[in-house]
Amino acid sequence: MALIGFGNVGRAFARLLESKREELRRGYGLDWRVTAIGTRSHGGALDPAGIDLREALRLVESDKALAPLAALPAPDDPTEFLRQSGAAVLFETTPVNYKTGQPALDHIRAALGLGMHVVTANKGPVVHGYDELKALARSKGRHFYFESAVMDGAPIFSMWRAALPAAKVNGFRGILNSTTNLILTLMEAGHTFDEAVAQAQTIGVAETDPSGDILGWDAAVKVAALTTVLMDSPLTPDQVARQGIERINPREIAAARRSGRRWKLICKAERRDDGVEASVGPEMIPPEDPLFTVMGTSSSITFDSDVLGKLTITEEDPGPTTTAFGLLADFINAVRTPVD
Repeated sequence: MALIGFGNVGRAFARLLESKREELRRGYGLDWRVTAIGTRSHGGALDPAGIDLREALRLVESDKALAPLAALPAPDDPTEFLRQSGAAVLFETTPVNYKTGQPALDHIRAALGLGMHVVTANKGPVVHGYDELKALARSKGRHFYFESAVMDGAPIFSMWRAALPAAKVNGFRGILNSTTNLILTLMEAGHTFDEAVAQAQTIGVAETDPSGDILGWDAAVKVAALTTVLMDSPLTPDQVARQGIERINPREIAAARRSGRRWKLICKAERRDDGVEASVGPEMIPPEDPLFTVMGTSSSITFDSDVLGKLTITEEDPGPTTTAFGLLADFINAVRTPVD
């Protein structure tokens, strides 16, 4: 395995791999070793014989470089870095770039070109390169999977890919951004907008710069990923009608409470005769709305299909380990499932 990105999700995945090693051996006949770790802040380590993953975790969490774990100097060129790793699978967990999908897009292209399976938690490459990457993977007899890109480890993409063959998604509606949902929940409990953002940052849900969440960009790229993959209607985030929660103030929160309603940032898409109409925006919803009780960092989505009617998946209080499980599930499915 090669890991590019070793932040919260990458490290949670490393811990999950260690904890599941015996289960993977006994239940799935799988063994593994990590031969490369590439990071933006702590350098890289390259050792085809295998890197001590526990020591890598200790170094990074002590804010130290990974260089002591390297048997070979790490090339600056990502393609050469991956080539020298000798890995069979790349796990890509770098931060998302809403506008271009880079550099994750190039990392994934390189890995697929070298004949690796690719598993990513990054939404950017799904939105900006899905058809290309899917075709490249197929041409190499490999898989390109991305379950953790939307709703962490909840089985969104794999459900439609494997469990519901020939079903057609006509639309969806849901809450897909944990940060904004937590902010609105905290504001409803009496916090100001700034206090809610600060608390979300303190517990690690919001980034130091939370604008991608607050302005609706994270939600928009998730909507674009879902329409691209599940509705066969490629969209980029700027093609999704978008409004964030930055204008919602305590007065509006209080007014909603007095009327028995509450604000939520709603993501939705609907298939129409001329294509798919997709949007992200705040809505004041009533108690009978299924999304009314989705609070804090939880998320939920209801799909409308041609054969099952409405199907809802709800995920309560996800965290890095939840996202890491999506990577693990994709890994198992990638190495055990024949390429069509």
